[in-house]
Amino acid sequence: MGHVADFDDIRLLAFGSIGVDYASVGTPATKEIRGICLTNDTEGSMMFTNNVNKDKVFVKSGSFKLWDIQGNGRDKDDKFVFPIGTQISVKQLAAPLSGSVYVEFLVDA
Repeated sequence: MGHVADFDDIRLLAFGSIGVDYASVGTPATKEIRGICLTNDTEGSMMFTNNVNKDKVFVKSGSFKLWDIQGNGRDKDDKFVFPIGTQISVKQLAAPLSGSVYVEFLVDA
């Protein structure tokens, strides 16, 4: 049958928990991540990271960023993935008044 992918549990953080310092969005990954989507469903722009000492990914209010890291064309054992234990964090660049941010992982089933 080949390799089987699955969506990991969705991770979210509501607007009231997003501040000027990085806050974890859900729990760390328990499987290798082959695809990731960062969604900002607030009216404030956000910065996401997997290293709270470095700003890495800007996501404008009401938008998202999506990456297919290793969904096609590479061998499963190639390991071009985010590793187990990856923790995504977020901080506000403009204070949100409603909404949430979401992190979705595509992983091996």
